[in-house]
Amino acid sequence: MFDELSIQFSAVHINMLFLLGLALFGGTIGGRLFQKFKIPQVVGYISIGIILGRTGIHIVSLRTIENLQPFNYFALGLIGFMIGGELKTKIFVKYGKQFLTILLFEGLTAFLIVTALAGVAGMAFFPPNAAWALALLLGAIASATAPAATTDVLWEYKTKGPLTTTILGIVALDDGLALMLFALATSIAGSLTGQSVEGGMLILTPMYEILGAIVIGGVSGFVLSKLLRYYSEEDRVLAFAIGTVLFVLGVSLVLTLDMLLAAMTLGAVVTNAAPRKSQDVFKIVGRVTPPIYVLFFVLVGAKLNVNNMPAYMILLALLYLLGRTGGKMVGAYLGAKFSHAPRPVRLYLPLCLFSQAGVAIGLSILAGQRFAGDVGNTIVLIVTATTFIVQIIGPPFVKLAVQKAGEVGLNITEDDLIATLKVADIMDRAVPTIPEDMPLHQITQTFSEHNNLYFPVVNQDNTLAGIITVDTIKNTLMHSELNQFLVAIDVMETIPATAHPNTPMENVKALLKQYKLEYLPIVTDENTLEGFLEARAIDRLISRKFLELQAEAL
Repeated sequence: MFDELSIQFSAVHINMLFLLGLALFGGTIGGRLFQKFKIPQVVGYISIGIILGRTGIHIVSLRTIENLQPFNYFALGLIGFMIGGELKTKIFVKYGKQFLTILLFEGLTAFLIVTALAGVAGMAFFPPNAAWALALLLGAIASATAPAATTDVLWEYKTKGPLTTTILGIVALDDGLALMLFALATSIAGSLTGQSVEGGMLILTPMYEILGAIVIGGVSGFVLSKLLRYYSEEDRVLAFAIGTVLFVLGVSLVLTLDMLLAAMTLGAVVTNAAPRKSQDVFKIVGRVTPPIYVLFFVLVGAKLNVNNMPAYMILLALLYLLGRTGGKMVGAYLGAKFSHAPRPVRLYLPLCLFSQAGVAIGLSILAGQRFAGDVGNTIVLIVTATTFIVQIIGPPFVKLAVQKAGEVGLNITEDDLIATLKVADIMDRAVPTIPEDMPLHQITQTFSEHNNLYFPVVNQDNTLAGIITVDTIKNTLMHSELNQFLVAIDVMETIPATAHPNTPMENVKALLKQYKLEYLPIVTDENTLEGFLEARAIDRLISRKFLELQAEAL
């Protein structure tokens, strides 16, 4: 059925803008539908991509995906930049030894198990030397962990805690280990298959890619952090941040460096060189990333092609999948245990390292080019097929792990907290009021008996009539010679804005800013006074709630 549909679609010219709109709209709908079933939205994005792409109805062709490769680089760069923003120096000082131990255990264990399984099974289908060359290359690729889908789940569920910190640290460092293992595996595989391979270059190349990426990202991050000190306008900050990310990606591409690592380094340097200013930078960049992430993951799904795999390749893919998954789980547990990681890390980190994407696919393509023939083709198809599976099952396991660890919903900003509140949640219901016929001397006495700075004026039906402030009283007492004859209705001020108990606090903050107010009366639909809000009280309450949530995450 899919083949017939693909023929029909291929006969119709579909322009790039239409495809991007379809991918963005379809991906967003898919993500929302999966969210309804308590499944991370990234699975929905990838699933829509699979349906639209090479495995499905071929609306998004391989040529389209190749034409959009610069966009994929940009999306991956933003993901790396945002991950780098979480890598604060104090975290590496505190957890550096733990990260390194876990990284070596989970990466090397996956490498050894996949190599052993693929080597033994491969001898049934390939000559011994070719079988073990294939096994070594698959083992090296198995050590890589994709950060994109994993971190998307962490950001979606706003997680924070030791497990989240460890996940971010591991996925940030995994690229380096995978490149080194791949260099070693390529050298040995070349000897096994009789190819002429310069061992020195194979060791120097990954070192160059890693160190070069760190230098480019570090220098660019230092320059960006200096620039940001002179600008506070959001549009300029966004332009500088996005521009620097693009610059780093472009230089990395020209110099054949690890782009993801360079972008991570950029984010890490910015967050450590300008701790306060960087909070605004990452918040502003985070606002524009959702549609970019949706398109990126739809294209990831569209690129996967697992049609028409022979039986022996399916068997090898299954062994690769089981060996990689088991190796990651066992290695992560042992690494966490030997490094004395907190209990949530030991128990749940093994569920968080399944995802495999860009780096693994990229290394498989390199292997396919360097070892042309059956070995290279087998590696590309196995990695593609297993990526299809782990990109679907990986995010739900990450979600399960952070839920079990109790870290969901702890990484929120004050803006996130405000978005969850309504006026009724924090308004003062016992605010003292002033009748509109109260004499001035009684008003001054009321002020002296309370700490409030603003008093609503009401009539006999408790309907809001106006407001009297401390400044109102001062000005009246200083300039009026008829003070003994004045009542509340004579001195009160009109109220430019009010709110309803069900008004979202986001709207209240906007009203206070729009009218430059320090207070806001809360009234019913009939204008009956229900309560009162003071800006200073709002800030105190929200700060207290925010600190309580931060304390829970520690």
